Amino acid sequence: MGVEQVFGDPQLNLKSIDLSSNNLTGEIPKEIVYLFGMVSLNLSRNNLSGEIPSEIGNLSSLESLDLSRNHLYGRIPSSLSQIDFLGKLNLSNNSFSGRIPLGRHLQTFEASSFEGNVDLCGEQLNKSCPGDHTIAKPEEATGGDGDDFVFYKALYMSMGVGFFVGFWGLIGPILI
Repeated sequence: MGVEQVFGDPQLNLKSIDLSSNNLTGEIPKEIVYLFGMVSLNLSRNNLSGEIPSEIGNLSSLESLDLSRNHLYGRIPSSLSQIDFLGKLNLSNNSFSGRIPLGRHLQTFEASSFEGNVDLCGEQLNKSCPGDHTIAKPEEATGGDGDDFVFYKALYMSMGVGFFVGFWGLIGPILI
């Protein structure tokens, strides 16, 4: 029989949890995001399902996160990209979908951190996301990035007018 423990002291600093390979089921408890001093969390090789809690970014001290080889699904929360000290990330072999969040340093992780998630896309996996191609085509049609193209066109026109006025302002009186 298991014994349920309640952590009543909010100042309790739990630094590491490793519950890998324990055949755990259910969802990742939402309360885990309140363990602010957490440095390492390993829940790999279980039968966990559901989504990663969206407030995972609250774990600002997290250096290592391994949720690989579970049955987790949904989008990877964008708050995960806000964890500055995260040096080891493994979300492989789940059922995540959508774009890998952009921001800060999630782009620094290798493809192995995300592989085995068939519906996941992003530059880390060298896999374009639906809608990426429709965004790129209008830029090609305008010949540039829209605002930049207009800026450079105006810049070159004003340089031409300036040269013309300056040249004839100097040469004109000499010729007369």
